[in-house]
Amino acid sequence: MEIEDKFDVPVEYEVPDLTGLPGSTEVVGPKTHQLVALYFDTPDLRLAARGITLRRRRGGTDPGWHLKLPKAKGVRQEIVHPLTRSTKIVPAELADLVLAYTRGAPLVAVAELDTRRAVTTVVNGAGVRLVEIADDRVKGTVLGESPHVERWREVEAELIEGDEKLLRKVGRRLTKAGAVPADSASKLARLLGAAGALSEHPRTEAEPGSAGQVVLAYLGTQVAALLAQDPRVRKAEEDAVHQMRVAARRLRSALKSFKGIVKGTGTVQKELRWLGAVLGEARDLEVIRDRFAGRLGALEGSLIVGPVGTRLSSDLLDEEHEALDRIRDVLGGERYFALLDALDDLVATPVLTKAAHKPADTLESVAARSWRRVTDAYATAQAIENITERELAMHDVRKAAKGARYTAEVIGMTRLAKLAEAVQEVLGTHMDGVVAQERLAAEAENARRAGEDTFTYGVLTGLERARAERASEEFPRVWQETTEAVARLL
Repeated sequence: MEIEDKFDVPVEYEVPDLTGLPGSTEVVGPKTHQLVALYFDTPDLRLAARGITLRRRRGGTDPGWHLKLPKAKGVRQEIVHPLTRSTKIVPAELADLVLAYTRGAPLVAVAELDTRRAVTTVVNGAGVRLVEIADDRVKGTVLGESPHVERWREVEAELIEGDEKLLRKVGRRLTKAGAVPADSASKLARLLGAAGALSEHPRTEAEPGSAGQVVLAYLGTQVAALLAQDPRVRKAEEDAVHQMRVAARRLRSALKSFKGIVKGTGTVQKELRWLGAVLGEARDLEVIRDRFAGRLGALEGSLIVGPVGTRLSSDLLDEEHEALDRIRDVLGGERYFALLDALDDLVATPVLTKAAHKPADTLESVAARSWRRVTDAYATAQAIENITERELAMHDVRKAAKGARYTAEVIGMTRLAKLAEAVQEVLGTHMDGVVAQERLAAEAENARRAGEDTFTYGVLTGLERARAERASEEFPRVWQETTEAVARLL
């Protein structure tokens, strides 16, 4: 993670004295480097429009290919790849990580930055680098038939091993000496902005304080969350599939609940459901593998007989890796790219209804209808006499509760969201126990055919059954308390 503050400074600026900062004992430098960076993007600058930079840089202490993905204001994730001979072809590993943004468009050199950098480093008594201050004199060139050249000076303060409080103190000294917070998030953004290369795309704006504004803001946040998880899923980072799946579910739920605000989203909802199903296989395997690992870890050694650990860990992990490979195939396909295009269009130019122009507090009626779907599903389930069929119908209650929770979150009804989540969680605990028992039965059968002892599978099945039964016994109390609380709230 790269955490830094950027400042615009005049040509005659002098970096101030940085001695005496808390926790530091020495200031080293400045040390000068010459950096030449070639920046790559699609011809229509799709990466730059998202605040993403992809470059091939020579010189300095970290030559190589650098991909920077924005995480928050002043924070970017930097992914580094060794320098390659080619100056025209982006390494496939990095090109794959931005496919959600390029969507098959070629990556070409769009700009070059030639920077003379003077680096001053604040260190502590052990010689550990705390903060690095880079004083940059930059010549930027936008490439093309008619190259555009800009020259400027800027200063960056980057956190290395210190804390953010120290970074803020450094920033105050820099500003006291005449620096001002930078207008642009990156050198490339400044260069392209000065050249007029980044064009504004048409957007539909809802009135401030309207129902449409609330819904569109939420949709924009979830689309951004989905895109942010894409490179993490491709790298198989922890919890990435789960977070991407949650973003897809929240989007689909919001579009369904607020169809009276944004219309014409049926196809997008269908495709989000498809994406969620694609992500679901790997996510479910991850959950069940972690679940079994916890169960086995809590058992006494005498209760673990045979290679049950292998079957419930490495074998499931192999299946999970295969599922991840299938996800990567999907994330590189035209259907996925078409969905992303549709989501971009949805956020930028939604088709708003008359209700979208009403005050935001009118959305509370949507939350009330969403909760009624929960109570209706419950009534339907309870009317079923067959126990097995009734349990299946209770899964619909859980899904309705999750939808009510997401709907409440959109409009800031935090209390209602928590109440709906309580119903969702207790039913989820029961369902997870049922699914775990089914998986254990399948694995026990595989073990039996291989001539292995199946005793431990029985122990684990008993634990899962007990937990599922406890959830079932707990549900009536949770349901009564929740429905009473919701009645007072709505």
